[in-house]
Amino acid sequence: MKQSYLSSSSPVHNHFNHMKRILLALTLVGILAAGLAGFAQTNSPATDAAAAAASSPPAAEAPAPAAPQVAANDAAQPATPPAAPPAAEAADAPRLASVAQPNAVIPLIVMDDVPLTDAIRNLARQAGLNYMLDPKIGYGQMGADGKPTPQPSVSLRWENITAEQALTALLNNYTLQLLEDPKSKIARITTKDPAAPEPLFTKIIQLKFAGPTNIVANAQATLTDKRSRVMPDNRTSQLVVVATEKEIAAVDELVRQLDTQTKQVLIEARLLETVVNPTTSKGVDWSGTLAGQNVTFGNGLLNGTTPIPQTVQNISQGTTVSPGTPTTTTTTLPGGRTSTGTTTPASSVSSSSGSSSSSVMNYLLGTAANGAISMDTARGLNPATFFLNADGLKATLSFLNTYAETKVISSPRTVTLDNETSLIEVGTQYPIVNTTAGTANTTGGSQVTYSNLTVRLSVTPRISANNYVKLSVSPRIIRLGDQVASIVGGVANNVPSFETREITTSVMIPSGNTLVMGGLIQDNVHQQNTKVPVLGDIPGLGLLFRSDTKSRTKSNLIIFLTPTIVEDEDFQPTKSNFLKTKVPIKDSIEDDWSAWDSGKPKEWGKKVAPQEQSFDDAMAQPGTSSKTPTSK
Repeated sequence: MKQSYLSSSSPVHNHFNHMKRILLALTLVGILAAGLAGFAQTNSPATDAAAAAASSPPAAEAPAPAAPQVAANDAAQPATPPAAPPAAEAADAPRLASVAQPNAVIPLIVMDDVPLTDAIRNLARQAGLNYMLDPKIGYGQMGADGKPTPQPSVSLRWENITAEQALTALLNNYTLQLLEDPKSKIARITTKDPAAPEPLFTKIIQLKFAGPTNIVANAQATLTDKRSRVMPDNRTSQLVVVATEKEIAAVDELVRQLDTQTKQVLIEARLLETVVNPTTSKGVDWSGTLAGQNVTFGNGLLNGTTPIPQTVQNISQGTTVSPGTPTTTTTTLPGGRTSTGTTTPASSVSSSSGSSSSSVMNYLLGTAANGAISMDTARGLNPATFFLNADGLKATLSFLNTYAETKVISSPRTVTLDNETSLIEVGTQYPIVNTTAGTANTTGGSQVTYSNLTVRLSVTPRISANNYVKLSVSPRIIRLGDQVASIVGGVANNVPSFETREITTSVMIPSGNTLVMGGLIQDNVHQQNTKVPVLGDIPGLGLLFRSDTKSRTKSNLIIFLTPTIVEDEDFQPTKSNFLKTKVPIKDSIEDDWSAWDSGKPKEWGKKVAPQEQSFDDAMAQPGTSSKTPTSK
């Protein structure tokens, strides 16, 4: 019976022990919860609440999604208080509060009736500042009456600011300022003199896209203090701003709005220039015969001079070789031989100056008229036979049509910045010789200059709203004109002239659309008619005495412009290994030429050097992979 009783009481005993363990665990949990609740109630001074709020890490850097940081004594706020943190997080709170994060943005800072010195100490610790209070302030110190100096209480609520910003705002609210010693790096909090000017600070602003010279004038306009100034540094594209704190903030905002990436515009141009030049010439031109016919009467020049009587003044005397004087003629035959012949007229009379065979008529008809006809008192008229000379008949027969057409197409493309001028010019450089006439003291000379015979297109795009582009277009055409005669220093020169056509206009078109410009048309028609009077008017037969010539030169220029705003996705990177190209081993591209190709004599006793590694020129091409030099 006894054994049976013990066996039946063993389960009851085990159940009793299990219940005791559960009761003991519940008791320990209750004691721990009561202790934590008492700690939360007793540890509620405003100083600890402000420290916990100031030392809270930013939401972006918290290990877990952080709720808004609210002080423990902010229960009067209408917002719903957050749940109590777990025990592990409460244990880590002192460690997080001891880590200073000067530039961290605190989601929420709340202080209610916190002494000023305590608020300054908490914010300075969070901002990582070493500071000390000026003895003149005296907050919290013992006064002359032995009692501590009263200090104001701080009540505030800020969101999403840094600890340094909060400390600066707090000091400004109580007419205090923070002065930092540049040597010791220890800041001193002292009272602010209302009559003293605001301190100047120096800040260097790095520009990203704009040039310093473009921004400095606008930034200088925002400064109100005469001591403030803005200086550009072109080498590093930076602005050095020396101004008050408010002015520096204004300059920062201005630079943020102006220092933006400038958009670019792709300009595709297509220039089509056509020149048509047909000509026609039909008929018989008698200009060579009738425009200028030279007629002479005589028998050529006579040999000798004619004496002039003494009565003719201011004319030199001479000896007359009258007709009849023997003359000798030498003729060079083929092969180099010469043949000499002498001709003796019937009679020859020689007379010296002042003889009876001289007369004024001899001079007028002989010497003055180049000896066309000679007459003297001894022989009379010489030669006895003379005749009329003329140039003869010349006529030009024309019956031909010609046609010439020229087309010039240019398709340049360029990318330019917004509001920057892009210049496209296609053509020829024409040489011009400038001649300088010589004087008594200087020598003449010539100099060659060049003029542009080009099609020049100047485009300035300006991006407007809704992807519209305003274009300031100025096309200009310069072509060679006719020759102009010019006399410099008594020397005749032919100077070229130039024909110019130019248009300047402004239009606005959508991005990606094409603008067509025309109107640069020049049409020159030249017509010339020549005829023999009376004979050229005879029906039918007049065609033999009439000539008609017509020519036409017609030129036209059509310009197609397509501006397109360049977006960021339009750019594509290009892979290149050019900078990784290895240094070539040889200083030559190919080996020496063979004896068959080279003009140098073959050196038979020279030993052939072993071939070295040569440089592969394909390695220097952009876009190719870097290779090891190979042996040939």
